[in-house]
Amino acid sequence: MTTQTELEAWAPEGAGVRLGFDLARTSGIAESIRLFGRRFTDRLFTARELDYALAGNGVCAERLAARFAAKEAVIKALQLSEAGVAFTDIEVVKRADGACTIALHGEARRIADRMGVQRILVSLSHDGDCAGAVVHALLQQPETTPHE
Repeated sequence: MTTQTELEAWAPEGAGVRLGFDLARTSGIAESIRLFGRRFTDRLFTARELDYALAGNGVCAERLAARFAAKEAVIKALQLSEAGVAFTDIEVVKRADGACTIALHGEARRIADRMGVQRILVSLSHDGDCAGAVVHALLQQPETTPHE
């Protein structure tokens, strides 16, 4: 159980925390790749994401489903559904230590900067035909002036 003190250490006073969650079906991603090929993958995934997904033996659709879920979770956390953000503006980056992070580009980056997004945390998971992602975005809230 997380204590209030632990939450305050992660989210300092004046900060806002936004949450996004999504699930994707691995079989749905595999079917879209089969039907539409590069037209599908190039519209949704960056070259780095595709390189990572193709590097695994037989896990391409699983890896891409988790990344698709993460992109949707970011869209939900930052309320970007009507902002005209491209899926490739949201990138899941695999770090050397095995953890994943979110990199924002283009319009997604500009909107996140205007919102005061300080940090985005992501957790990916997959089991069977499901892949899921949870995203926490830490936003620095603007200073408020005390009322006299």
